[in-house]
Amino acid sequence: MKTTLPKILLFGNRGQVGAEFSRLLEVNAWPFFGVDREECDVSSPKAVRDMIRFADPQVIVNAAAYTAVDRAESERELAAAINATAPRVMAEEAMARGCLFIHYSTDYIFDGKKQLPWVEDDIPAPLNVYGASKLAGEKGVLAACDASFVFRTSWVFGTEGVNFLRTMLRLGREKEVLSIVADQFGAPTWSRSLADLTLHTLRQFIQRGELDLGAARSKAGTYHATCRGMTTWHEFACVIFESARNLGMNLKVREVVPITSGQYPMPAERPRYSILSNEKLKRRLGYELPDWKVALRLVMNEVSQHNC
Repeated sequence: MKTTLPKILLFGNRGQVGAEFSRLLEVNAWPFFGVDREECDVSSPKAVRDMIRFADPQVIVNAAAYTAVDRAESERELAAAINATAPRVMAEEAMARGCLFIHYSTDYIFDGKKQLPWVEDDIPAPLNVYGASKLAGEKGVLAACDASFVFRTSWVFGTEGVNFLRTMLRLGREKEVLSIVADQFGAPTWSRSLADLTLHTLRQFIQRGELDLGAARSKAGTYHATCRGMTTWHEFACVIFESARNLGMNLKVREVVPITSGQYPMPAERPRYSILSNEKLKRRLGYELPDWKVALRLVMNEVSQHNC
């Protein structure tokens, strides 16, 4: 007898992670209902609840987020509505309906003052409004639903959406000299790797086509999920340009100048060191993301083929 996989409701299906996860679900013939801001205003709790009740899912994945880090400093209410209130409402509905819930968070919940990889139990101390709103979202999710997975990640990049890779390629075609911050350390993370992790997680809790919520609860919680390795924004830019040239892309940029955070003041302060330890992810969920340079090489090949 043919089994039916549990239906997924995916918020933010056109964002960086959401678009990759949508394609992955389509390839695997997994039933899902994807919505973006045009279909559901996630800043409205009523709209979120109505959408969940309409879709009637067994799994809810929240890839929607307010990610304009600097603009959040002047749009506190909107950032809080999307990053804090909406995930909590989703988690409340997930709990009431017996759904598994997956949510993504950020390295920016930490202050960056530690010089060792951050672990899940380290005390958060966000430096900016964006980080504070994401931390509030985490807390709301975990308090509301006992079958919730929160994946903290960092420096997300890919072929779609607004991200550092696409910004550098655009600026590299427009300018001869770029000044890039070289004293912030992090791990660039491929959006497709996060989509792969999400599907990997779901598959662990499917038995004969049915969702095993008890098994999910036994492993639920917060996990760090970033690509392996460490770099700075400056090195990341240099590797992007080197890869682009090796692939025959036409760039105008000839010099990438390293600067300090103080030389490039932004409305929102960033953590200086936000490397996350992925040991728990590997141990508990059996998943490991690729090295960031390997991921970048794969993405750049796609960029060169499709002129992303």
